[in-house]
Amino acid sequence: MAVSRLLEIIWALSAAGLIVFVLLHSPKGDGIGGIGGQAQLFTSAKTAEITLNRITWTLAILFIGTTIILSAGWLG
Repeated sequence: MAVSRLLEIIWALSAAGLIVFVLLHSPKGDGIGGIGGQAQLFTSAKTAEITLNRITWTLAILFIGTTIILSAGWLG
């Protein structure tokens, strides 16, 4: 398998993963739950949020890096 084809597969998987992990993030605002004080009732663990942020940033960097490599034509 050619290196460019492998990078295209990594690029597509990182794009799909990035979409999924961005959608998994919890909203920053309280929304309607803030009115009755219910905003703190259903919060996720802080470590889960940190892990989700790290995965999202890693996928974003991987996506941008493969985009630059594939679009620059360095692989001929």
